[in-house]
Amino acid sequence: MFKIASFNANSVRARLPIILDWLENEKPDVLCLQETKVEDHNFPAGDFNAAGYNVIYKGQKSYNGVAIASIHELKEFPLDISSFSRSGEARLIAAMVNNINIINTYMPQGRVPDTDEFTYKINWIKNMREIFNHYYNPDMHLLWTGDFNVAPEPIDVHSPDKLLGHVGYHPVEHEALQFVKDWGFEDVFRRHVPEGGHYTFYDYRVPNGVKRKMGWRIDHIWATRPLADLSRHSRIDMEPRMKDKPSDHTFIIAEFDV
Repeated sequence: MFKIASFNANSVRARLPIILDWLENEKPDVLCLQETKVEDHNFPAGDFNAAGYNVIYKGQKSYNGVAIASIHELKEFPLDISSFSRSGEARLIAAMVNNINIINTYMPQGRVPDTDEFTYKINWIKNMREIFNHYYNPDMHLLWTGDFNVAPEPIDVHSPDKLLGHVGYHPVEHEALQFVKDWGFEDVFRRHVPEGGHYTFYDYRVPNGVKRKMGWRIDHIWATRPLADLSRHSRIDMEPRMKDKPSDHTFIIAEFDV
């Protein structure tokens, strides 16, 4: 069995106790992190190594940042996204683990619709299809995971009628993400959990948001169809979101019979 998880840490150093405790208890083969918010020379690689994990990372000061940790050998696979991603933004890292290709992304947030930041987000999403065309094919075992900053369906947000048109749940975002999905991906979580009410993100600014289930499912694990067919289970772990000083996101997990 191959277990992969994704977690927007909202600062890997601030969330390190939660992450290390989770790794010890869950023992995933791979953990993908977003918003590590740390320059490479300050990334706590030694703590991951001490926990039995190899780790690769790409960071910047105070913003963005991505990492992949694995109990297996990691082979980083460089992808050139310079044609559509701003210089200096650490938003993507890719690797191969046990003959499975893994891409971990932190998508632009987009801020407000009909702004330059929103246009940047849409272009960023759409251009990922060209990355997949150039480096991969849909028959490969490929996982695309991370914080996509998009809730794809009405069941992925707590108040779909009220939130439609807001950044993160906007028809233009849905169209862009579906364009990339149609390349050959399946949402692994939705394959196993068809009902709503399961979220990965709860805004700090919403009072008692977790208890009131005021969440969004914007963190995802997608797989090419040959690999999705080998998936056995997927879930969202709410326990870390309930701990002291949590991230505003929590872990999403998928398991594959490979």
